[in-house]
Amino acid sequence: MPSSSFVFLTILGSGIATWLSRIMPFVILKKFKLSAGVVEFLSFVPIAIMSALWFENLFIQHLGQLPSLNIPNLLASLQTVLSAVISKNLLVTVVVGVISLGFLRIFLGM
Repeated sequence: MPSSSFVFLTILGSGIATWLSRIMPFVILKKFKLSAGVVEFLSFVPIAIMSALWFENLFIQHLGQLPSLNIPNLLASLQTVLSAVISKNLLVTVVVGVISLGFLRIFLGM
């Protein structure tokens, strides 16, 4: 069993490493000016991450076979995308997504 000081130092070191990896880019970028091309490229990062998360949950992986469609997530996604297009508000989009998936799971047993 590891000693408590080792566990504490490991947690502390992990926290410092996480904090530095999130703060250092802001500190470094404060001193440098990025080109317009780099800023435009970085503007696509949030949508790429959200798309990857969405597609990951839209399909069910089967080893050795093609993935199948996750019907409850697809039905909830349709309403969520519609609310995102109409409202253009992240909070509304998240709330509609959670409520629609919850409704499908509770009332329709999906």
